[in-house]
Amino acid sequence: MRASIAFSFAALALTAGTAGLVAASPAIAADAAKVAIGSKAPLFTTTGAKAGKAYKLNLASELKKGPVVLYFFPKAFTSGCTAEAHEFATRMDDFKKAGATVIGLSADGIDELKKFSTEACQSKFAVAQATPQMIQAYGVGLAGRPNMTGRTSMVVAPNGRVTFVHNDMDYRDHVKLTLGAVQSMAKAKAKKG
Repeated sequence: MRASIAFSFAALALTAGTAGLVAASPAIAADAAKVAIGSKAPLFTTTGAKAGKAYKLNLASELKKGPVVLYFFPKAFTSGCTAEAHEFATRMDDFKKAGATVIGLSADGIDELKKFSTEACQSKFAVAQATPQMIQAYGVGLAGRPNMTGRTSMVVAPNGRVTFVHNDMDYRDHVKLTLGAVQSMAKAKAKKG
């Protein structure tokens, strides 16, 4: 009941354009994210892949461009993870219009992620390796499998502060909710002028 209230609050607040939201599901199969709204996102450098090419991905560098959506997913090429990646790829123009960068993170190896970046992600955004240290720092380990991530999405503002977290193994609302959060940030920034 409490989780569904949190989800309803998040959906209502997103509609109202409020930043700093948490959404959750009663059936969370991952540990609750350690990174709270308003806290600094742990910085990292890891190996990423986009359009099948591997490169060093640095969160601090990405934040210089604008807000970053970090979405942790359990395993490349599983049905839910593939569907989620397709949906992020389909909505990339909307994320870019809001000034946001999307980065998928998983404990998969880089060869698997290079392939996933072209097939599931349609070469539209980066996916990167979530190291055991990153999984621990973000608190996104899959229950009973600490070196594998659950499904958690968050929005990190350019100042490095987390403004939104959604922790739910059901992939279906991650894209909609993170897009709503970055669009709210873009509207707020536009109002400030």
